[in-house]
Amino acid sequence: MNGRGRVGFDCEVLVIGGGIVGLSTAYAITRAAPGTRVVVLEKEPGPARHQTGHNSGVIHSGVYYRPGSLKARYAVRGSAEMVKFCAEYGIAHEVTGKLIVATRRDELPRLHALVQRGRENGIPVRELGPAQITEYEPQVRGLAAIQVGTTGVCDFVAVAEQLAESAEAAGASVRYGSEVTAVDRRPWGVAVRTASGAVVRARALVNCAGLQCDQVARLAGDDPGMRIVPFRGEYYELARPDLVRGLVYPVPDPAFPFLGVHLTRSIDGGVHVGPNAVLALAREGYTWSDVRPAELASTLSWPGSWRTARRHWRYGAGELHRSLSKRAFATAVRRLLPAVTDADLRPAAAGVRAQAVLRDGTLADDFLIQETPRTVHVLNAPSPAATASLPIGREVARRALAVLAED
Repeated sequence: MNGRGRVGFDCEVLVIGGGIVGLSTAYAITRAAPGTRVVVLEKEPGPARHQTGHNSGVIHSGVYYRPGSLKARYAVRGSAEMVKFCAEYGIAHEVTGKLIVATRRDELPRLHALVQRGRENGIPVRELGPAQITEYEPQVRGLAAIQVGTTGVCDFVAVAEQLAESAEAAGASVRYGSEVTAVDRRPWGVAVRTASGAVVRARALVNCAGLQCDQVARLAGDDPGMRIVPFRGEYYELARPDLVRGLVYPVPDPAFPFLGVHLTRSIDGGVHVGPNAVLALAREGYTWSDVRPAELASTLSWPGSWRTARRHWRYGAGELHRSLSKRAFATAVRRLLPAVTDADLRPAAAGVRAQAVLRDGTLADDFLIQETPRTVHVLNAPSPAATASLPIGREVARRALAVLAED
């Protein structure tokens, strides 16, 4: 295989990862360039088994994100598109709006900054006083709040399944149970081997491997300049869901990409409380007992991990305390919802966030998409990536198709 003319390609574009971003990319390619052969390789037996399938299902408005950033642009655009997509395909969804509530005076400046940020991002926000808060949420207490009308909830797993179905109907091939173990990149294209020994040859490679994206980048011979550090988001379910009408969030700390413990009424009527964020002991470590020594060693050997820990140890200690103490978690929730008791919190399934950490210890705040020869790597796509998946998919598809156009 030392010349393009002697290579038999299995597809034009090979996508690694069958989460919502990878499937959106395949969907976007089939729509932008009908007839383009696309193969998606996913190591799990079905789609959306990790980040996509383990989140609170929130369609984010984009109010939090720095104006002009990819997160701001894609979340604002993506939230409207996601509602439209769900309506078109009959996927469960609801535009609920949400409250972001300040419970301490030192949070008021940050709340006002969010008002300005929302307006710069073109998002309608309404400022509320204590009495107005109780009109929206009778059990919630706070000094001030903003109401964001464009936030909603949906079933992101159903969205991913529909993206896969639509892409396959347009000619794409989605292959489950296909874990990538080797990548051979040549001037003519890319050859990928899976755990079963199968080889897939493509002209362009797209890496949407989520929790494994940095490892896939290294398989391709690239230095991504970051490391995925997995943070487990721990949730509870509210035993008295009638305490909350919709979505209630605290004012986030701008130093962190996490939004804090919040209350989310899901499409099935239940209310999830969380997430708490602690270091996971495996890339797919959904409980404390999920430990993979090699993956933990990878996290601990990365210089950025230690720099992050030194910089933010107080924050991390608080998260760890809430992870180990249900009482401490309930105390945090009572800042927003005083009526909650410890007994109201029932353990729920956790998620793991694939957080890119740079060598200097910076937590990558924006989506990170990197191009190398024949390859497009999506290296940081945590929340709000599900909300923004349709525009992200189009952007990644555009870059992949540009590789084909160079031939």
